[in-house]
Amino acid sequence: MKVTFPHMGNAHIAIKTLFEGLKLDVVPPPPISQRTMELGVKYSPEFACLPLKINMGNFIEALEKGADTIVMAGGWGPCRFGYYAQVERDILKDLDYDFKMIILEAPDSKLSELLKQLKALEENVTLWEALKALKFAWYKLNAVEKLEKHFEYYLPRVLNKDRAEKIYNEGLYGIDRADNREEVNQATNRCLRSLEAEPGHGQPVLRIGLVGEIYTILEPAANYYLVNYLGRLNAEVKRSIYISEWINDHLLGGWIKKSNHKYIIKCASPYLNYWVGGHGQETVGATVDFAHKKYDGVIQIGPLTCMPEIVAQTILGKVSELEGIPCMTMYFDEHSGQAGLHTRLEAFVDMLQRKSQQKLAVGKE
Repeated sequence: MKVTFPHMGNAHIAIKTLFEGLKLDVVPPPPISQRTMELGVKYSPEFACLPLKINMGNFIEALEKGADTIVMAGGWGPCRFGYYAQVERDILKDLDYDFKMIILEAPDSKLSELLKQLKALEENVTLWEALKALKFAWYKLNAVEKLEKHFEYYLPRVLNKDRAEKIYNEGLYGIDRADNREEVNQATNRCLRSLEAEPGHGQPVLRIGLVGEIYTILEPAANYYLVNYLGRLNAEVKRSIYISEWINDHLLGGWIKKSNHKYIIKCASPYLNYWVGGHGQETVGATVDFAHKKYDGVIQIGPLTCMPEIVAQTILGKVSELEGIPCMTMYFDEHSGQAGLHTRLEAFVDMLQRKSQQKLAVGKE
């Protein structure tokens, strides 16, 4: 069995570690490229959202590399994600690819159910070995996210942006290659020390909250490396969601680490007090939370035609008005252009900088 899976941000580091711990032959999908996008767009329905198209490209490239088994997550609710696996399987079968698809359904916050699904991937491992693999993958995931958060903090503050990105990528590579916790710690600490040692520019830094659909937030190729570009404009980006938080809240019942999910839903309740699928309600709640924390602005992102985010967008105008925080919405598909994206981001940052300067001027009077 040669297993592959969809690419989403840096999650591949932890997923590969998990599958290797289950004694599986892993064929990670190649990094998302223009070819990945072209393959996905070519063979996916035109009206399908961008994550499905990218997943299709991932699977085709992995099958070309010898994979024979695809592991895909299932879903439920109004979001179309619940149909992804079935649609992708049918398309790939029509293209005459020979493979098996395993769909991991959300275990309703029961760790025992998750372990059973993981163990079912490979009968040669015991339940204890499956748990051990899961724990090491979780450890790597948290190390990766520690690097991500520090990178998001330091990139807008350092003089040499290229150097910061290189340090960050080297840190991710080190964690990916690590065979034990000590090596994970060494790679993580080496990266953090290097980022902290980079000279800063001492200029004002904006703080922008990033909300929206989870895949578009976590996968840089889906949002055209928006976080990196904003960092180069001296804007610190704080994402509303990280993979470990989503797993903790929705798969593990919030018992591994303290969760703020209920608080975010409470923040949303004056504006949107029911679930609309996907992360629509969380988008509204996180925007309110960012306003309470005095962030300079919020950017909502999602794939074009994403229904939960469209619902959230209709409400963010009221949130922006009453909470006093500027909001901008950006949708992405295969026709999105980097030049147009950069122009909109530069204009938004320029507007926030002027508002910040006005506040300082009023404060001095």
